[in-house]
Amino acid sequence: MIFVTVGTHEQQFDRLVSYMDKWAGNNDEEVVIQTGYSGYKPQNCRFSSLYPYEKMIELAEEARLVISHGGPSSFIVPMKAGRIPIVVPRRAEYGEHINDHQLGFCRELKKRWGNIIVVEDIAKLDDVIKRYNEITKDIRNDYKSNNENFCKEFEKIVEAL
Repeated sequence: MIFVTVGTHEQQFDRLVSYMDKWAGNNDEEVVIQTGYSGYKPQNCRFSSLYPYEKMIELAEEARLVISHGGPSSFIVPMKAGRIPIVVPRRAEYGEHINDHQLGFCRELKKRWGNIIVVEDIAKLDDVIKRYNEITKDIRNDYKSNNENFCKEFEKIVEAL
């Protein structure tokens, strides 16, 4: 199963939702999509505009691979589940966001962390899906949350006050 999430941003991401719906119609693998505020309604996939956070975690854990928009909250979920996410940044030119910050952000994370696959040209997504195991075989998912460390340090500051 492939899980696709476009996050909760109020602009549509029809480009990814329709691409993956058409992909599902041409391939023999289940696709589940969290469509957000997209206007396109999938015909070949199980979908919901929004899933509860617990369901998002469950779907990310069940999935063979996860495809996400470029919002960190969406692609950190599969990273926590041990997946290397395929990330398709939203683009302003398609009315998917107000600017191209997701593109720059994802490029930088790819350079720094090396454990996301950034697909800038959606026409190449099919090839990335087909070659996913080959592409990810040498990528380590070293994602570690800094929340625990942050809370400990913050606690020290509060106690010092």
